[in-house]
Amino acid sequence: MLSRWRINLFIGVLLAVTGLVFYRLIYLAQIRHEHFVKVSDMQYQSRQESTARRGAIYINDFSSGEKQAVALQKSFPYIYVIPKESKDTASSAQKLVGVIGWDLEAALQIFSKKDDPFEVVKTNPTDQELEAVRALNTKEISIGYEERRFYPESNFLSQVLGFLGFEGDKRVGQYGLESFYEKNLSASIFSSSKSTQEEVKPDGEDLVLTIDRNVQLFAQKELDYLMKKWTPTSGVIIVQDPNDGSVIAMVGSPSFDPNNYGQYRLEDFTNKNVQEMFEPGSSFKPLTMAAALDKKRVTPETTYYDTGETEIAGFKIRNFNEKAFGTQTMNQVLEKSLNLGAMFAQEKLGDDNFLDYVINFGFGQLTGIDLGGEVAGDISNLYTKRKVNFATASFGQGIAVTPIQLANSYSALANGGKLYRPFIVKERIKSNGERIVTKPELIGTPISERASSQIKAMLVRVVENGFDHAIVPGYDVAGKTGTAQVASKEGGYSEEFIHDIVGFAPAFSPRFVILIKLESPQGIKFAADSLSPSLGTMTRFLLNYFKIPPSK
Repeated sequence: MLSRWRINLFIGVLLAVTGLVFYRLIYLAQIRHEHFVKVSDMQYQSRQESTARRGAIYINDFSSGEKQAVALQKSFPYIYVIPKESKDTASSAQKLVGVIGWDLEAALQIFSKKDDPFEVVKTNPTDQELEAVRALNTKEISIGYEERRFYPESNFLSQVLGFLGFEGDKRVGQYGLESFYEKNLSASIFSSSKSTQEEVKPDGEDLVLTIDRNVQLFAQKELDYLMKKWTPTSGVIIVQDPNDGSVIAMVGSPSFDPNNYGQYRLEDFTNKNVQEMFEPGSSFKPLTMAAALDKKRVTPETTYYDTGETEIAGFKIRNFNEKAFGTQTMNQVLEKSLNLGAMFAQEKLGDDNFLDYVINFGFGQLTGIDLGGEVAGDISNLYTKRKVNFATASFGQGIAVTPIQLANSYSALANGGKLYRPFIVKERIKSNGERIVTKPELIGTPISERASSQIKAMLVRVVENGFDHAIVPGYDVAGKTGTAQVASKEGGYSEEFIHDIVGFAPAFSPRFVILIKLESPQGIKFAADSLSPSLGTMTRFLLNYFKIPPSK
C-alpha cells in the first residue's frame, strides 16, 4: 500500500502538469493568437505569391496570324543540399564533388553545418548534373525548382521588353514594358475593397503587342547591317502605322540579353527610341514647311532668292554646302535641303505660330507611349524668343527630339494631319480571360488635310529627285533625310554627326512610317548616302509583306 506522502506527491505533480497544460492552451489561444494568425497569413501569402504567375508578353505574326511569347515564366532546376540530413560528412562531401565538381574543402565545410536546413549549391545545372543527382537518390543532395522570368529569344526586342530585376529583395520590372506595366504583369497581393482581409491576384495580366515578329526581325537585320557597315556608336529603327499610332517594330543597338542582364552596361538597357534625344537636322524641314503651308503663308511654288548665306544677330548661317542657289521654290527647298529656304518659310510663318506648330506636333513633351523612361525632348531655345534660335530650329538645329516624336510627327504628315498617341500594347488579357483592347487615341490635329496632301507630294519629289536608292517602282515613296552635328557638352558642336531618315509609303494612302537613325557613323558624310538605300530596302520589304498593291 502506497504511503500517504507518495499519494500527495503524485496528486501535486498531476495538478502542476495539468495547470501548465491549461496555461499553455490559454497562452496559445489568447495571448499569442494574433502572432500566429499573422505568421499563418504570411506563410499563406508567400505560397500564393510563389505559385501565382507573372503575365506573359506576346507578339504577333501578320503572315500566320499566330502570336508568340517573348517573355514568360519558366520553371528552372537547381541543386541544393540539406546538411542536417547527412549522416557522414565526408561521404556526403565526396558525393557533392562527384556530381557538380565542387572543391572538396568547400563541400566538407557546407556539410559540417549540421543546423543548416537548406543550401543552394548550383543554379542552372546541366542535364548531366541533374541526372547524377537523381542517381544518388539521397536526402542530403537533391533537386529543386524555381519560377523565373525567361526571354526565349535573348536580345530580340530586349530594349522594348526590359527585364525582371531586383528592388531590394523584391523582383520588379525594370526598363521597357516590364517597368511600365509592372502593376499589370505582377502577381502581387492586394487589399480587397470589400473586406479588411488580404486577397490574392492569382495571375498577372498577359500583354499582346502591336509589334509584328517578321517586321521586327527584318528591321533588326537591317540595323545590324548598318552598324557593321558604318560603325556608329548606336542606331535605332522604328516602323509605325500612321493610321492609329501603333508601333510595328522598334529596334535599338547595342542591345542586351535580358536573361543575363547583369553582364551588360547600364547604357545598353536604354531604349534610345524613347529615352534619348538628338538634333534632327534637315528631317525637321518638312514640319516647318507643313506649318507654313497650313497657315497659307507659302505654297509649294512660292519662290525666294537664295544667297547661300545670311546673318542674324551676329551669327552667320549658310546652306549645308555653303553654296548660293538663286531663285528657288519651296519644292526645291526640300529637294535640295536648303537651310535658308527653311528659314524663309519660318519667317513667313512667324515665330509665335512656329512655336505653336512645334508644340502641336508633339515636341517638347512626352508622346505618352507605353514604355518606361520616356523623355520629352528639348525645345527650350524657342522660349528665349531669340530670332537666331527660331532660324536654326527651322532646319532642325538647336532643338532636340526623340526618335518616337519624330516618327510620330511624320505619321501626322502622312495620315491627313492627325497626331495619335503612339502605343505598343495592343491588348491586355486578365487572368479571368477578359480582354482590354487599346483604342487609338487622337491627341490633336496639327495640320489640315490640305496641307498634309501638299507636303506629301513635296516629299515624294524629294525621293524621286534625290534618293535613287529609296525609289520603289510602281509606288509613291515620301521621305527626307537629316544630317546634324552632335552637340558638344562643352558648348557648340563636335566633329561627329547624326544621320537620320524618315519616310512613308504608299505616300497618298500610307500604311507605314519608317525612321532610321545612326549616331556618329564613320566614313560617310551625309544621311542621303548612308541611309536612303536602307529606307528603300525596308520599304520594298513592307510593301511586299503587307501585300500592298502598286499606287501608280
